[in-house]
Amino acid sequence: MELCIDTASELASIALSREGRVEAEHSWRCERNHTVELLPAIDRLLVGAGVRHGDLTAVFVSLGPGMYTGLRVGISVAQGIARALSIPALGVGRLELDAYPHAAYPTPIIAIHCAGRGELAWATYQSNPWRELTAPRLSKPEQLAEEIPNGAFVTGEVDEALATLLRSRAYIAEPPSGGRARSLAALAYPRLKAGETAEPALLRPIYLRPPAIGPQKQANH
Repeated sequence: MELCIDTASELASIALSREGRVEAEHSWRCERNHTVELLPAIDRLLVGAGVRHGDLTAVFVSLGPGMYTGLRVGISVAQGIARALSIPALGVGRLELDAYPHAAYPTPIIAIHCAGRGELAWATYQSNPWRELTAPRLSKPEQLAEEIPNGAFVTGEVDEALATLLRSRAYIAEPPSGGRARSLAALAYPRLKAGETAEPALLRPIYLRPPAIGPQKQANH
C-alpha cells in the first residue's frame, strides 16, 4: 500500500493506493495550514481505510513547484514516514501531476500555475509514451503565448486574461476540481517498480526561483 501526498498548493490531497490504483483519497482546501492539518488528515485516511502504518510499502510526494511552506511540510512528512518505516520514497513534479489527467489528448499538454510576480510556472508533456517535452520554467504570460505550439492542450491555473492570450493557439481546459494524489499514484508506482526511488533525505522541492525571506515566502514559485 502506497501513501501519496500533495501539498504544492492550497488544494491539498492525499491518497492510499495499491500498485498505483487509488483505494482511498481525500482532498481539502488547506490554504496555508499544511503544518497543522496534514498529519491528522493522513491519520484519518489510514483509520478510515483500515490501514496501519506498517502496511505502507512506499511514500509518493509532490515536489512542486508551488507554495514554499506547503512543499516543505509535505516533503518533510514523506521523508519522516519513509525513514521511520524503512520504505522507499519517490517524488513527482506538480506540473506533471496537473498534466497527467489529460494524457489521452494527442497534442502537447501544457500545465500552468501562477507563480507570483506576474510570472507563470509551466512545463510541457506528451503521451505515447508519456514524457516531458520541456522542463518546468518561469515565463511572463506574453512570452508563454509566443512559445506554446499551435493546438496545444492547456490546463491548470488559467485566468481569463491568460485564456484570452492563448485561446487562438490552444485548447483551454476547465480548471481541475480534484487533487493531484490520484495522478501521483499512477505516475509514481511504475517508477517505483523501475527502481527510481530516492533516499528520503535527498528529496528536494522544485523551486524555480530562490525561496523568498520573510512574509513573502508563502508565495508560489
